[in-house]
Amino acid sequence: MDWLRDHLWETWLGVSIALALAELLSLDLFLLMLAGGALAGMGTALVTDSVVVQVLVASAAALLLLVGVRPPLVRRLHGGPDLVLGPASLVGARGILTEAVAEHRPGRVKIGGESWLAVSADGEAAIALGRTVEVVSIVGATAHVRSLPEPPSLSSAPPSDTD
Repeated sequence: MDWLRDHLWETWLGVSIALALAELLSLDLFLLMLAGGALAGMGTALVTDSVVVQVLVASAAALLLLVGVRPPLVRRLHGGPDLVLGPASLVGARGILTEAVAEHRPGRVKIGGESWLAVSADGEAAIALGRTVEVVSIVGATAHVRSLPEPPSLSSAPPSDTD
């Protein structure tokens, strides 16, 4: 016990290194915050010989790191964009109708090189062949689509004054 009392900063450093190495096994960032608290205890041991003050500073630093630093760090490291697979990845995609959609008869739409059964999503009675549509949802093997507005044609452009 006398060695620990005479070498307090080395003890805090050893505890900090041990916690940081243990963090490599858990990868939860909990032990790393405790290691940061131990480093604060080491810094306090360099300034004062009071073990009570060192423990209080180490505890407060670890608590602040756990509450203030760990949550945003975990969100940043463990979060990311949601991966959408399968038919759900087609929602929002555009396609071309290869068979017209009638009121009570589905048509077909080509989306990303695949042909899907298509029905109107927003109550349109019919969507003409060759129209560009957007996928609103996929239900089973049927794409619910809505017609997109036609781009303005070149013939409706105002005449130019270059004649």
